[in-house]
Amino acid sequence: MMDANAAGDSSQDAVVAFLEDPATHGGAAPKRIDTHAAMVFLAGDDVYKIKRAVRYPYLDFSTLDRRKAACRRELEVNRAYAGEIYHGLIPITRDGDGALSIDGDGEPVEWAVHMRRFDEGATLDHVITEGPLPPETLDALGDRLVEAHADAPRRDGARWIADLESYLDDNAASFAAAPDLFPPEAARRLNREAWGQLALLRPLLRRRDAEGRIRLLHGDCHLGNIAMIDGAPRFFDAIEFDDRIATGDVLYDLAFLVMDLWRRGHRADASRVFNRYVTVHGDRSDFSALAAFPFFLMMRAAIRAKVTAARLRFLEGDAREAAAADARDAFAHACAFLEPDAARAVAVGGLSGTGKTTLARRLAPDIGRAPGAVHLRSDVIRKRRAGVGLTERLPKGAYTKEASAAVYDDLLDQGRIALGSGQSVVLDAVFAAPEERGAAERMAREAGVGFAGIWLEAAPATLEDRVTTRTGDASDADADVIRTQAEYDLGTIGWQHIDAGGGPDEACGAALAALEAGDGDRDG
Repeated sequence: MMDANAAGDSSQDAVVAFLEDPATHGGAAPKRIDTHAAMVFLAGDDVYKIKRAVRYPYLDFSTLDRRKAACRRELEVNRAYAGEIYHGLIPITRDGDGALSIDGDGEPVEWAVHMRRFDEGATLDHVITEGPLPPETLDALGDRLVEAHADAPRRDGARWIADLESYLDDNAASFAAAPDLFPPEAARRLNREAWGQLALLRPLLRRRDAEGRIRLLHGDCHLGNIAMIDGAPRFFDAIEFDDRIATGDVLYDLAFLVMDLWRRGHRADASRVFNRYVTVHGDRSDFSALAAFPFFLMMRAAIRAKVTAARLRFLEGDAREAAAADARDAFAHACAFLEPDAARAVAVGGLSGTGKTTLARRLAPDIGRAPGAVHLRSDVIRKRRAGVGLTERLPKGAYTKEASAAVYDDLLDQGRIALGSGQSVVLDAVFAAPEERGAAERMAREAGVGFAGIWLEAAPATLEDRVTTRTGDASDADADVIRTQAEYDLGTIGWQHIDAGGGPDEACGAALAALEAGDGDRDG
């Protein structure tokens, strides 16, 4: 995958041998980690990362000065994400007697990023092998990305759109050069479909530029570049070698993390991070921009396939086989992300405490195209409209008839925009009034998508117990609310009734069965 003039690694052999020597680190045996563009040496409490003397179409580390500049830039961009683990730029020097030293007095022969060592098993690509990530970690990932994007400087969207074209060309060339990894016909089809999608999306991407959503971002936020440090996820190893590669739509940055979770089989985790970013923090411009999300997911998976394939020349044996399999998998997902999937609307209603949000979260990953449905929750919308934190309780005076009507209008408006972008939606609200349920059905009908309504039911005592024992939730419902709702005149409910008294697993199974039985119903 390197170009014809790429430099090799032989000029760095002495430095590598020096950094692999336990004597260099006071007797601590170092561990070496290889990537396509760097070599990382972990010893004791320290990490030394040097750039490979390589040149690819998208980066050039072929000279010492270029590697030094890349190391300095790495420090600058990563201190914004995880400053506590980046110590500084440090030279590997050759002394007068020819011996190498770390930060010696001799001439620098290599430059390294010096970092604080953390447990390499704490990176999320390792953590997730033990099972799904905790909800609080997933929410923190979405929150941290939002914070980073808010502070990120704006960039020229026209240049980024032009760069997307060059990325497509480079992807096609890289795939064609490795037919043993990437089936030629599938690669050609992916290239045609990707160019077709980009042509359709250009007006949207130009609008995103005008809205200030094209920014200088992390650029490489997959699970291997996120570590749990001091109990919180920290992004590290941001793109430093080319600001143009690190530039993109904020949803393009989000798509890398979502893609990585999705293709590892953690679809519920991908859905939660996606929805945390888009529905808890996003705005209407982000909802309409979801039309580009399949293309963004495809690009992230395709580039991951290409970059992973480039690492093969540095690997042997089982490690090489594993990387080759990973490249094939990323390519297959890139192809799948562009496959059409009709949007649909699902409404989950029921009195407070019936488990609407739990069910909606479980259903969302399996509805529509990746990464599943946009989960729109009335409780979240209410808190955002009030300008308060999700778990901050609102006074009862905030729950007027007029305020609730505005929340439902907002819920359906957001759903309408998301459906218009091609993304499915799950509407999560009480839907106690017949006119509220009718409005949800009408929204789907006007959008030309299928609709399914699910009504959850449970005994009043069960509902009271649930709302009085839950904590850290956006809902303000308490026992008084349950008693008030018990007096509602619900009218005739034509949605699928599901017993939610037995727990979330039973309710989810029944809801999925109802949705499967109703596939193809477009009448609401």
